Amino acid sequence: MNKSILTAISLATMVSFTANADNWSFELEPYLMGTSIVGDASIGRISGAPVDVNFKTILDNLDMAAMLHFEAHHKSGWGIAMDYGFMDLSAKQSSNKDGFLKVGLRQGVLETLALYRVKYGHSMVDYFAGVRWWDNDLELIVDPAILPGGTNIQIQEDWVDVVAGVRWNQTINNQWNFVARVDVGGFGLSADFTSTLEAGFTYKISKLMTLDMKYRASWVDYENDGAEGEVGHFVYDTITHGPVLGLNFTF
Repeated sequence: MNKSILTAISLATMVSFTANADNWSFELEPYLMGTSIVGDASIGRISGAPVDVNFKTILDNLDMAAMLHFEAHHKSGWGIAMDYGFMDLSAKQSSNKDGFLKVGLRQGVLETLALYRVKYGHSMVDYFAGVRWWDNDLELIVDPAILPGGTNIQIQEDWVDVVAGVRWNQTINNQWNFVARVDVGGFGLSADFTSTLEAGFTYKISKLMTLDMKYRASWVDYENDGAEGEVGHFVYDTITHGPVLGLNFTF
């Protein structure tokens, strides 16, 4: 499924669900994530290369980032949720041979979910299912001064996984809530496996604003249809994890 089709479906769904605003409540949350990535990747003839990037390295080499979460809830219990996180990294290092090595990594993840909310006493449980779109671009450039002939490897891979899961929201008192979420996906349709785990707390500042503090980890194990060792072959087996701090606006 290409990007334009997925975006059109998401926008059409939002318009349809928000037609009667009187029966809906909305949440918009910009957030920051102290991201680290661990795992490995295979690109063409390069197999099992480690992808271990901590938060400091990401911060030092960050070109651009955007993170935003949106939800709409109907009085019937049905709703939608969308989440987008994007970061663009690049690093360039010169050698004593007057050449250079440049590495670039762009990772974007978009979720579009339908959910159903059920209340159990002081708890709320959201059951959800939908799609998670991964958009990964990797680039490796080696100057001919370092490696005769040079190297320029570019991989642009995007895929869509079906996911399903549950989110639990437990009231502690008038201001504090505990939140946790788990989902699984992939099922071999695109990725072999993908999953997200979250846990943390929210603090209600006012009727409009809530502080969101949690820890998130997302797994993905993906391999495209290219033959191992050939140009175009791509494997991405990583965990993206870190603390999340967001400010949720409810209206």
